[in-house]
Amino acid sequence: MAEAVQRITIGLAGPQVLDLRVAEEAYKDLRDALESGTPGWHTIPTQDSEVYVDLSKVVYVSLASQEQRVGF
Repeated sequence: MAEAVQRITIGLAGPQVLDLRVAEEAYKDLRDALESGTPGWHTIPTQDSEVYVDLSKVVYVSLASQEQRVGF
């Protein structure tokens, strides 16, 4: 069975924003790294590639709702 994919948005210092689709485990690992307060680089595996993020530059992480909407 395929692992669930989460849509996350990572806001970085300055105007940069990353929209990523990651496995639930990758999201949890990112949260753990941020909550630990350890500075440095963190690897985030995505569906298509790996993204390296400087944790000291992360301003926020937003987890998208799992609710699917269709219509106007």
